[in-house]
Amino acid sequence: MQHALFHAEEAALNGEIPVGAVLIGDSGVIAAAGNSPIRNHDPTAHAEIIVLRNAAAQLQNYRLPGTTLYVTLEPCIMCMGALIHARINRLVYGATDPKTGAATSVYNIGNDGVLNHKVEICGGVFAKKSSDLLKSFFKSRRKEKK
Repeated sequence: MQHALFHAEEAALNGEIPVGAVLIGDSGVIAAAGNSPIRNHDPTAHAEIIVLRNAAAQLQNYRLPGTTLYVTLEPCIMCMGALIHARINRLVYGATDPKTGAATSVYNIGNDGVLNHKVEICGGVFAKKSSDLLKSFFKSRRKEKK
């Protein structure tokens, strides 16, 4: 999760919402990234999606079984859908997202028994650090707008 936090901090330095993600496999880190929808002019450029794209390209497989995704913020609906399609085994996230969280907060995608793949979900890892990073980022943005 420390590695994901590093990428979240980098995203914040680039003016992006500070979310970072790291995909781990049997051999270690496969891919890591921070949010970049603003810089890339791409609404799908969430940290999780970038990591999945990079890992799939590296492994030459759109399925990523046996992997764990670490992300600093609970994934949204789009990202949870991508985790299901990629067959990610385990999701570990930091801060919960009470407005759009799709792993446990608002929706329970991947662990509700509805879909054809189940994801082991563990939330709250480095939650305070992840949450503090987000709060600090948005506080700074509010000050800039005044």
